[in-house]
Amino acid sequence: MKRLGNRLLQMLVTLIGVSFMTFCLAYIAPGDPAAMLLESADTIVSEEILQKTREELGLDKPFLVQYGNWAAGVLHGDMGMSYSAKKPVIEKLSEGFVGTLLLAVVTVIFVLLISIPLGIWSAVRQNKLPDYIVRFFSFVGVSMPNFWLGLMLLYVFGLKLGLFPIVSSSITLKGLVLPALTLAIYQSAKYVRQVRTVILDELHKDYVIGARARGLSETTILFRHILPNAVLPLITLLGMSIGWLLGGVAVIEIVFAWPGMGNMAVRAIMMRDYPLIEGFVLWIAVAYMLINFLVDLSYSYLDPKLRKGEAA
Repeated sequence: MKRLGNRLLQMLVTLIGVSFMTFCLAYIAPGDPAAMLLESADTIVSEEILQKTREELGLDKPFLVQYGNWAAGVLHGDMGMSYSAKKPVIEKLSEGFVGTLLLAVVTVIFVLLISIPLGIWSAVRQNKLPDYIVRFFSFVGVSMPNFWLGLMLLYVFGLKLGLFPIVSSSITLKGLVLPALTLAIYQSAKYVRQVRTVILDELHKDYVIGARARGLSETTILFRHILPNAVLPLITLLGMSIGWLLGGVAVIEIVFAWPGMGNMAVRAIMMRDYPLIEGFVLWIAVAYMLINFLVDLSYSYLDPKLRKGEAA
């Protein structure tokens, strides 16, 4: 219970620090949100109208007053109004979250289906032709910029073959495949090497030698003994990837015009939509901390040694 309280306190302090720094950077950033808002609406920007708009948006108040008002609103579940969309920030974030969540889920499924079998295959065939092939393609996958890979997939499967739409202005299953596959190939290239390393490490441990001496088959040793022990090191990497994906992968979402949080955040930055930017950054911080917290809980559940240490 004490550990849980300390963890929640750390999360609260982190959120305060992240929100304050984001608000500070937005405040000192060049550009006037009121002027950009009026210009985007084709309004004649006079000094009088500009000053009135600043007052309506609360931009005429001192920095600490603006931050205090925003923080007080967040505590009551109100992140303010988006300057550009004229909607509550929470509503705007929820619109982008649906697309980002679907993209993250499908990407993680693709990553697991690609990286785990290839990583195991590469490990059990160490220093043989399959191992060299898998390592070569994992090196190529890590080296390729994901936006370039996305453009190539879009060109081949979207433009030339016509199998998938080039632009996904709405959430569709066909529009989801290419951005998820692009992210999965990039992530899998890293995961394959990690899976291979972990499996190789387990293969040389005493319990594996003992299992072979008892006459157990290699398949039984691999799936009943090695894989359960190899899960823990991979959970941390998977948690970090999920947090990264839930934050919205802006470049890929822009390349495929996918309606997600990353795409939304880039547009908010271009429009100097400070409430939406601050809400987005706060969401990323919360997502990362929750994922890390769940990873820690999973460690305690999956590793009996940690459970015994906590009980002691």
